[in-house]
Amino acid sequence: MVKSSKGIRKRTRNILRKSPRHRGMPPITHSFIKYDVGDKAAVVIDPSVHGGQPHVSFQGRTGTIMGKQGKAYILHLNIGKHGKDVIVGPEHLKRQ
Repeated sequence: MVKSSKGIRKRTRNILRKSPRHRGMPPITHSFIKYDVGDKAAVVIDPSVHGGQPHVSFQGRTGTIMGKQGKAYILHLNIGKHGKDVIVGPEHLKRQ
């Protein structure tokens, strides 16, 4: 038996896959989208951009923008009883 992978992107073959029509790099305008504090945004991971990529467990979750850190944004997600702050690049966010 082969030992299973323990990397950061394990078990993501279907989650982090683009359709053939959308393969390749995203438009440059995705990097320039501005978010204000208090805006709602969903985590939609773009697998072609590795920088600023959050963990796969946050894929599809919606949160509130709390601030900015460099070119990335701090997103507050309500997970269970407690909140979690995730640092996400603008390419991996979608306005709600």
